[in-house]
Amino acid sequence: MSMMKAVVMHGVGDVRLEEIEKPTAGPGEVVMKVAACGVCGSDLDRMYKKGPHKLPLVTGHEFSAYIDEIGEGVEGFEVGDLVSVPPMLPCFACEPCVQGHYSLCEDYDYYGSRRNGAYAEYVAGPANLLLKVPAGLDARAAAMVDPAAIALHAIWRTKLTAGSRVAVMGGGGPIGLFSIQWARIMGATEIVSVDVSDEKSKLALEAGATTAVSSTEELEAIVGTGFDVVVETTGVPAVADQSVGITARHGDVTLIGIPNAPVEISAANWARLMRLEINIRGSWNSFSAPFPGSEWTTTLEHMANGNLTWEFMITHEEPLEKVADTIRAMSERTIHSSKVLFLPNGADLPTN
Repeated sequence: MSMMKAVVMHGVGDVRLEEIEKPTAGPGEVVMKVAACGVCGSDLDRMYKKGPHKLPLVTGHEFSAYIDEIGEGVEGFEVGDLVSVPPMLPCFACEPCVQGHYSLCEDYDYYGSRRNGAYAEYVAGPANLLLKVPAGLDARAAAMVDPAAIALHAIWRTKLTAGSRVAVMGGGGPIGLFSIQWARIMGATEIVSVDVSDEKSKLALEAGATTAVSSTEELEAIVGTGFDVVVETTGVPAVADQSVGITARHGDVTLIGIPNAPVEISAANWARLMRLEINIRGSWNSFSAPFPGSEWTTTLEHMANGNLTWEFMITHEEPLEKVADTIRAMSERTIHSSKVLFLPNGADLPTN
């Protein structure tokens, strides 16, 4: 029996680096050697506040990997291929799946929350759901396709067009930074990042924001008649209310951030919502037909051609041994971070 290192969650706050059995490839599956796995905001809550759907569990779902073992019946992959791994495993049978709305699957599996994920040296899964990474693209970039695709899925739900004014709430986080870049690629003429620190503002400007503010006063000075599109990435209840208050007539607010407390819309912003016929749109996950969807293929294409940049937002690259302490510190807000990557098999990643 082969063993591997993995970060195993046994309860809220009980996260341990352990030696566990290395998975094997069943029919239609591959074993993947994890190249890089990024931290999602949901990991913080799952590991240190709320807990997952099952225990014990290996968390981590934003990842890239090299094919290590190929199961019976698998075609189109070779050992050593670099893949980007969509974290959702849809049922393909429920009504949303049949309609091609895989993000809304009613009976899905999910790496890192419902099945073992990628804070581990190896993970196994269905081969037919994987995406080969274009030649020359870094494995770290391939681990960041998920947040970039989430941002694109959300923006495609708006009416953003060339010439739009766009505000990104939480513009200095990974999804915010990708939202800024998608808005730029789609032709927005003004892109304002709203975040809480100068460090986050610097990242947003590097991503292509035309302006970055870190206070309510700065934002109020430039709102004018409002923004055509407001992308809310934080999940902070007060920011959702603020988002409505800065949206223009017939504008769109698209909600990506997941709140951890009740969200209230003030009377003034409720009136604005009605009187200006503002649209509030929810956005969930990043998938469409054919799975995993054009959000994922478009992201890989723009990463490969350099239109979508990613390396500047990485603030930490750490080994598996640092997972528990780093994510705890992120949850407690005792470290400054944007995109945090873990490299379970070391930093010497093969050239793709």
